[in-house]
Amino acid sequence: MVGVSESNPGPRLSYVIGRLDRTLRRQIEETIQPHGLTVPEFTTLSVLRRRAGLSNAQLARRALITPQSMSQVLAALIDKGLVRREQDPNHGRQLRSELTDQGRSVLARCEARVDELERRMLDGIAGDDQRRLAAMLASCVQMLGAGLGDH
Repeated sequence: MVGVSESNPGPRLSYVIGRLDRTLRRQIEETIQPHGLTVPEFTTLSVLRRRAGLSNAQLARRALITPQSMSQVLAALIDKGLVRREQDPNHGRQLRSELTDQGRSVLARCEARVDELERRMLDGIAGDDQRRLAAMLASCVQMLGAGLGDH
């Protein structure tokens, strides 16, 4: 068992993960802000690059925000010319979102910077250990019922 005890005086794993989450989010925010994006906007663009045509509700689930917040994020991305929305041909009332050429370009620049951040974070951890770490963290997410699915 992981946690603070007499035999394990180190910080709880949940504390370390939480600290990593907050630090990583702050640094991602600082990295993408010069490109005019917020973290939810960056996440939404990243999701749309992998899965164009998702509905508002599907995007919200994958971006880990509420559908109401996703509506605001999409409105901002449309205003910036990074996303366009069209009627879903199979569901008349549903709107499908996809990246514009400008959205793909901004996302590529941001992802290159976030890749640098991740390389710095993982510096000193061997490639096989990096893959194991990613697999173990993904397993933890799934065990807590927040699976990564096809993000």
